[in-house]
Amino acid sequence: MDTYAIVLKVILALGGLGLFLIGMKNMGEGLELAAGNKLRVLLQKITSNKFIAMLVGVLVTAVIQSSSATDAMVVGFANAGLMELGQAIGILFGAKIGTTVTSLLMAIDIKAFVPIFIFIGAVIITFSRKNNIKYYGQISAGFGMLFLGLSLMSENLKWMGESAAFKGLADDLSFPLIGLLVGIIFTGIIQSSSASVGIMMALAMAGVITGLDQAVFVIFGFNVGACSAALLSSMGANRTSKQIALANFLISAIGALIMTLITIFLPFTAFVESVLPASRFGLASQISATHIIFNIAITVILLPFSGLIERLTRLILPDTDEKREKMETVYLDTRILTTPPMAVLSVENECKRLGELACKNYNYAMRAFFEGDAHLIDKVHNNEKLIDYLTHEITRYIVKINGLDIVDSDRKTMGVMYSAIQDMERIGDHAENIVEHAKEMMQKKVKFTDDAMEELHSLDEMVKKLLDEGFALFNAQNVDFDIAKSVIETESALDSHVKIYKYNHINRMNNGVCSAENGSVFLDMLTILERVGDHANNVAFSIPRNKLGAIVKRG
Repeated sequence: MDTYAIVLKVILALGGLGLFLIGMKNMGEGLELAAGNKLRVLLQKITSNKFIAMLVGVLVTAVIQSSSATDAMVVGFANAGLMELGQAIGILFGAKIGTTVTSLLMAIDIKAFVPIFIFIGAVIITFSRKNNIKYYGQISAGFGMLFLGLSLMSENLKWMGESAAFKGLADDLSFPLIGLLVGIIFTGIIQSSSASVGIMMALAMAGVITGLDQAVFVIFGFNVGACSAALLSSMGANRTSKQIALANFLISAIGALIMTLITIFLPFTAFVESVLPASRFGLASQISATHIIFNIAITVILLPFSGLIERLTRLILPDTDEKREKMETVYLDTRILTTPPMAVLSVENECKRLGELACKNYNYAMRAFFEGDAHLIDKVHNNEKLIDYLTHEITRYIVKINGLDIVDSDRKTMGVMYSAIQDMERIGDHAENIVEHAKEMMQKKVKFTDDAMEELHSLDEMVKKLLDEGFALFNAQNVDFDIAKSVIETESALDSHVKIYKYNHINRMNNGVCSAENGSVFLDMLTILERVGDHANNVAFSIPRNKLGAIVKRG
């Protein structure tokens, strides 16, 4: 074969590789988007039970079609405070089994139907108006592109199988150390064991790889190299994230060592070849089976010892007493943006945190007002800076999420969160206004009558009740009719009492019991407390309209 023909074949093979990778990515993204909220609900149900966590890992990875993506996602969850090391280890095991779904699909000979999948996908994407339907088109088109790319690669790499030089290189892969290193380095670069296995299958179909003994150690290396995504993702993350990335590497490395020893001292390749004869199933099917057996085997062998792996991880990378800086989000992490349903959950959690800070600041402010505590005044000012910072960061993150391809319900949720954080931020502002009055009272030695103080305490109790119940309703993001009814009644009572107390105080001023200076502060406090109650009410009913309808119907 002349040089021009070889160059043309190489270009076509690279095009096939590109089509294969794009197809895998599109299919995974389509599956993830089609799953939508179900994926988020599934991940929220993760418990410390390692077997349940493993099943979750299997299902999630089967959906997004990449263990590397799942590993990186888990690191992101840990950095966002959504997951602990013990929970993550079970998911990591499950991800290794889930990633075998792609290689299993690739082992099925459906070349004749590939164009149909692409056509169906293109029709759905072009003519469907609903995003939820378009996702299925993306899955179909991605599935077809994956197989078309695989076919294009195998067809245009056959010349390598006829080359003595390439056959010699392929023979070298049968040496354990060389095979492992090639697999680790190659997958470390492309960061997907499924894609690496697909390329290896294409080389087998092209005749470059002629026996399972040339591929087996490379496949083991693929699974170790796939850990690079999690290791890279953990850089700059918290200690738990780094521990998860290390645990993931230890699982794959120990698994590769065990399976390498089994292959050297036991007839592992002969077993696979006897179950799936190359004459009937082909070498590509044997490669796929080896990848599947490896991941199932290390899970069966190592999962019962997950506690030991966790202890080993903590021994190598001990826990620290690291504390987050003040000006920092806890749950928001750009790594999670690759999984929009979980990014939405992160925003919800950060909004809950913001709400807790706003309520805490109000309580500090009122204590400072009633007790004249300068230390609490400083706390309010410090917390207000954090509240402003979080409001800004959450808003930025919501904008990023809205730029993603997300389901309509999640987009509505982001609108609800954006509205709520504005009210939370205003509660923080009012807390600062309260402490300004507290400072004024301390400096000028302003005193209220017992009646006036009793009225302010009464309003404070109403506002606290509104904040507690209102934020409970918001955090649940669902309608509890009894709480909703109580919020409405308390807010109405607050407004009525503010009017009564304004009238009472004007009478005290007219009778000379209170000075004009006292009166100004008291009336400002009434207005502030009423507004805090209004914002708490707004937060309470910052829930989707379809859920709010339940209150209207029952009311």
